[in-house]
Amino acid sequence: MGHLFVTEHEAAPGAWRVVCVHGSLDRSAAFARTGRLLAEFHVVRYDRRGYGRSLAVGPSDRFDDQVADLAEIVGERPSVLVGHSLGGVVALAFAQRQPSLALAVVAYEAPMPWDASWPAVTAGGAAMSTEVDPADAAERFMRRMIGDERWEALPVGTREQRRAEGPALVAELRAVRAPSPAPYEAEALVIPVVAAHGTRSAPHHQAAARRLAERAPKGELHTVEGAGHGVTLTHPGALAGLTRRAVALIEPPG
Repeated sequence: MGHLFVTEHEAAPGAWRVVCVHGSLDRSAAFARTGRLLAEFHVVRYDRRGYGRSLAVGPSDRFDDQVADLAEIVGERPSVLVGHSLGGVVALAFAQRQPSLALAVVAYEAPMPWDASWPAVTAGGAAMSTEVDPADAAERFMRRMIGDERWEALPVGTREQRRAEGPALVAELRAVRAPSPAPYEAEALVIPVVAAHGTRSAPHHQAAARRLAERAPKGELHTVEGAGHGVTLTHPGALAGLTRRAVALIEPPG
């Protein structure tokens, strides 16, 4: 068992702390450009268990372990959480359980595979549509997300790394899919929630963002023009803007 890989950008004393949580088959580096655009904040990025430089930590089929990992990263310092895709689910689950440590959440296209409205045919569903080797499931997921041509163009080492992350992918997708219990209840969130989706994203991702914004008592819905699901790579400036919006919604103590 290894330790989670963490990287931090220090800012001036007293700066807001922002913790970035990446999605499935991704890593902290996805937030690198967004982090550079948030130079006024103390930005923390980490590789979730089973991915990137946290590969040695290994997967877990208990979603609570993902939340516990984030709790370890946050520690005792209240933070703004920025979650992409499944990372948004982790951030929202932590926020419900530890509202005093989650000042606000940005959730970009956080999926709801436990919801009855979630379609069966998605990238995650396709990855697990048959009993396949986890490495093959990871490849299937990536091909569905980025296309066969882009997958084939990736360096061999990159493709091997993604395939090695298959066990983490399969474990966490199974942990949040029905009939598993919902990892959080949007209606129970007491902190500001900035829910967002891209105008070029799949309809089910857009619908999930709308439902989150509607159900969270302090939810807001934002759209990123021209963005798809991979907003961290294509529109880092928009993600930085959403983060600043979340900070603006934080209520002063008392």
